[in-house]
Amino acid sequence: MVSLPAKLRRKPNLIVFLPDQQRADTIACCGGEKVHAPNLNKLASQSVVFSRAYVTHPVCTPSRSSLMTGMWPHTTGCTKNSVALAPRFSVLPQLLEDKDYRAAYMGKWHLGQAGFPQRGFDEWISTEQAGHYSRFLASTGLTPDREDGGFSELAISNLPLERSRPKFLEKHVCEFIEKHRRDPFILIVAFVEPHSPYNGPLNDEHSLDEIDLDLTATLPPAEDVPLRYRLMREWQQAEAVLDRKRLCKLLFFGITPEEYRSIKQRYLGLVTMVDKSIGCILDCLERSGLTEDTVIVHTSDHGDMLGAHHLFGKEVMFEEAVRVPYLVRLPGQRNGTIIRQPVSHIDFVPTLLDLLGQTKPSQCAGKSRVPLIRGEAMAPESVFIEWAPNRTKIKKWTKLAPRRMIKRAVDESTRTVISVDGWKLCLRDKDTNELYNLNDDPLETRNLYARGQYAEVISRCRGETDRWQEATHDSLKV
Repeated sequence: MVSLPAKLRRKPNLIVFLPDQQRADTIACCGGEKVHAPNLNKLASQSVVFSRAYVTHPVCTPSRSSLMTGMWPHTTGCTKNSVALAPRFSVLPQLLEDKDYRAAYMGKWHLGQAGFPQRGFDEWISTEQAGHYSRFLASTGLTPDREDGGFSELAISNLPLERSRPKFLEKHVCEFIEKHRRDPFILIVAFVEPHSPYNGPLNDEHSLDEIDLDLTATLPPAEDVPLRYRLMREWQQAEAVLDRKRLCKLLFFGITPEEYRSIKQRYLGLVTMVDKSIGCILDCLERSGLTEDTVIVHTSDHGDMLGAHHLFGKEVMFEEAVRVPYLVRLPGQRNGTIIRQPVSHIDFVPTLLDLLGQTKPSQCAGKSRVPLIRGEAMAPESVFIEWAPNRTKIKKWTKLAPRRMIKRAVDESTRTVISVDGWKLCLRDKDTNELYNLNDDPLETRNLYARGQYAEVISRCRGETDRWQEATHDSLKV
């Protein structure tokens, strides 16, 4: 049983750590025993860990829109990257009725303009474009390599640790904590890492012997998956061939198991870099005497395939892309617990507000999971995930399919349901459907959709999807 202290000394603070593109299995209790993340592992040992947490949409902007508003991407219109969240949709600090709180956003936003106080955030530190971080680098004597006065991702990835984005955020976060130690506060710390390029000052933190490849990275590529996935795979491998000639190391995609292993080694180095800064921030919280007054949350906007199914990045419905870490440490909590039933990020905002003593706002589509956090029973529910056309680059002169089929596949939308009994059904309007039994086939190696004996399962899961779409006013026909 985990519970909030009977009486806090003050209103609880909230810190949310939000790295970009961190897989669920980078935490020891979720399968990442070899990952060098001592601070996250310590935090997890004192937290409620949702070991099967799913995003609402496996790409940055749509997922972040849900994390900030509690709404589905198809409701806000943030269904692809770089779409600004409309001002009519309130975000976390605006939804909080208690106006005693100071709120700050630090790091990657990806929901429109950033770098200045807005949307209920009193303070803002940007790491995007020619923002605060770029100005910091310029102040150290570095010359921007972008026309807008910013620094490219490649240039940033080659910087030493002391000039890295996590260290930059760490400094500003600690200054905010010390400045507002007497005020209740909400603080979002949105690291860019471990997002690609897979390169950083801790590339050699993990030995290659410590790097385990996903089994599906070593199996022959499956052909009974959506055409869009096969087009992604073909284009990524074509880019890797070019990158072998134009880069000193592969920063985005690979082809061989050895390249997969090297990329994952450097990805985990980025996880460690974020972990180090999280550790310093938690130390600052302790020095300020605020650890026992602060709710600490850690999650990510989506995962990363890292060679699984011979793919990299996100934008697919495989578990490696849609499952993320999700830790919640309550004030005074000492012992950890793992919750294994699936949960969705659609419940993220209602849960955070409940932890701060507020009921769910009407705009939020999900529900508070605080009863689960407190050790109470909540009936398991199916989880839903959506996908809308975003950007699918294809290899020039591809022969994978006729042009008409390729155009349809690139424009496909998906609605996925993960049922309480372990079935995963992915329904598409313009591409191949998928059905996996996650209990028997957690690596999703056998698409069962076309096998006639699963008609009842498909019908049941399709019915759940239909009811969810009706309830959420989702008009897509799948």
